[in-house]
Amino acid sequence: MSHHADHDFHIPAPSIWPPLSCLGGGLVAFGVVMMLHIQPALYGQLTLVAGLGLLMAGAMAWFFMLIKESRQRGYAPGAVPLVLDLANRYGMIFFIASEVMFFAAFFAAYFYMRMHAPVWPPVGIELLPIHLPVINTLLLLTSGVTVTLAHHALLHSRRAQATFYTFLTWQLGVIFLFCQMLEYQHAGYSISSGAYGTIFYMLTGFHGFHVLLGSVMLMFVHYRLAKKDFSRHNHFYFEAAAWYWHFVDVVWIGLFLFIYVL
Repeated sequence: MSHHADHDFHIPAPSIWPPLSCLGGGLVAFGVVMMLHIQPALYGQLTLVAGLGLLMAGAMAWFFMLIKESRQRGYAPGAVPLVLDLANRYGMIFFIASEVMFFAAFFAAYFYMRMHAPVWPPVGIELLPIHLPVINTLLLLTSGVTVTLAHHALLHSRRAQATFYTFLTWQLGVIFLFCQMLEYQHAGYSISSGAYGTIFYMLTGFHGFHVLLGSVMLMFVHYRLAKKDFSRHNHFYFEAAAWYWHFVDVVWIGLFLFIYVL
């Protein structure tokens, strides 16, 4: 007898890639801790590299498995049950909410130090010129416009425009990361330069990591658009990546205003 679903939710097929990705992420964390506390640091570096390799390989294989699964389910209207679509949207909303709390904790630490420090910025910290942060702000604001244009193009079945604007969006993200690295190279302080250096690099570094993650998500969106995936009725992965990218934009505006301007 053929199997039929007796529930409203789609249950993915068993896969080894999610647990392997989690294992890779755990090795990355252990590698960083070992580098900081265990000598020689080579053991931690090897653990970190192994974890990164496993995480990237597992995540890539997992993504392609999900792409294959979504193609099998189809992109026509009604291909995804309404209850599943709502579950996906609520899941992404809760994920972004958890990211908001993550950055809120670091912003709270920054404001606390700023209010209680007798001199701000602390003695010995020479702030960088604001030129690169201004360029980065323009890059991310422009990328927010391009990803919105890509979404509207897809809604109107203009796939070529959607593909082009998505490509432009992740390209702007890569340029942002390049400018961020240039800023770090010219900074006269490091993450170990007291509380200011720590919170500065934690905020900007974690934001840069989120830009990298968002750029990778948009690369997959671009790849899938080029392969004729998605439709105007069924493109939640595109929407989720766009939501995440707008979140990254908003966080950077806060960083720019409070860390660089004020």
